[in-house]
Amino acid sequence: QVQLVESGGGLVQAGGSLRLSCAASGRTFSKNTMGWFRQAPGKEREFVAAISWILGNTYYADSVKGRFTISRDNAKNTVYLLMNSLKPEDTAVYYCTADSITSRDPITIATRYVYWGQGTQVTVSS
Repeated sequence: QVQLVESGGGLVQAGGSLRLSCAASGRTFSKNTMGWFRQAPGKEREFVAAISWILGNTYYADSVKGRFTISRDNAKNTVYLLMNSLKPEDTAVYYCTADSITSRDPITIATRYVYWGQGTQVTVSS
């Protein structure tokens, strides 16, 4: 059974930092793209960042580019999201996700991804 478990969320002041972790179990994702989406209250789930598992190519939403960094540890089957210079508008539930090797939708689109974590809350106070 595939599981993605996020951790590292919490409450932080504007300008602060948090590091989210996503531990995958049940299989390895050596040929998959993994990423992070977020959903704020009353808003649709939106793409945040993604990383190609083999080549390590990274992709970011414009709203987080230059502030967030996605990385992965193949040996630990874990993906990280380092979030710096956090803003109140970054407040959301953050979800870890992984695609299927047969996925064809664009990397920034949620329908590409088939595995999802339960989410971790990030709250940024002003």
